[in-house]
Amino acid sequence: MDILEKIIAHKHKEVEERRSLYTEKLLEKSIYFDGQPISLKKYLLREDKSGIIAEFKRQSPSKGVINAHAPVERTTIGYMQAGASALSVLTDSEFFGGSSEDLSTARKFNFCPVLRKDFIIDEYQIVEAKSIGADAILLIAAALEPKRLKELAAFAKSFGLEVLMEVHNQEELENNLNEHLDVVGVNNRNLKTFEVSIDISKQLAPMIPNDFVKISESGISDPATITDLRTHGFQGFLIGETFMKTGRPERAAAEFIEKLGK
Repeated sequence: MDILEKIIAHKHKEVEERRSLYTEKLLEKSIYFDGQPISLKKYLLREDKSGIIAEFKRQSPSKGVINAHAPVERTTIGYMQAGASALSVLTDSEFFGGSSEDLSTARKFNFCPVLRKDFIIDEYQIVEAKSIGADAILLIAAALEPKRLKELAAFAKSFGLEVLMEVHNQEELENNLNEHLDVVGVNNRNLKTFEVSIDISKQLAPMIPNDFVKISESGISDPATITDLRTHGFQGFLIGETFMKTGRPERAAAEFIEKLGK
């Protein structure tokens, strides 16, 4: 089994456990459940923002622990003050050291779009995303059959949540484009080998219809890379590790965004 298969196998068990502890009816009683989601798509297109989705990520399967001690509150507020367009919060605990509480904390202290970054395979996780204060969810093409991905995207839209679909190659992109998506992200990291190449974004950019906001994810560590990717039509850039591997991720984000503006 590669790491993605291992994560998905674990996710099926995790969803069943969580469903037995917190029913959908219980999740719907959350203070966030009836809130109006904030549009990720609109914020990424705002000219007064950087286009950066700043990510809060404690660890990853490929890098191990990245930053175990950064506080969610200070980091996410700092990200937004630095000029980020949106926040991404890892909620997977087993492989990424995140939690639903991390996202709810980010929601509590920030008025901006918050993306739930997780491996979503079931409608339950979408109800859960709404209950913890997420505005958008991630659907990974490599983890889902096209029919299933479309069903989950439609279900998310029924709650007003926006959908970011992540692809890694041309086949995933062509098989999964559908009318329920808002943002299409190209992950420059191969989830099977964990190798990273920005060229993946450049190759796929012309194939993404302009109906969708295009974002590039992973491996962006230099403002010059963003300047380059913009010439290929990218409007958003998901950055986590570049910021999180420092002692003060929010300061790293501020310095990065300041250089981007020069």
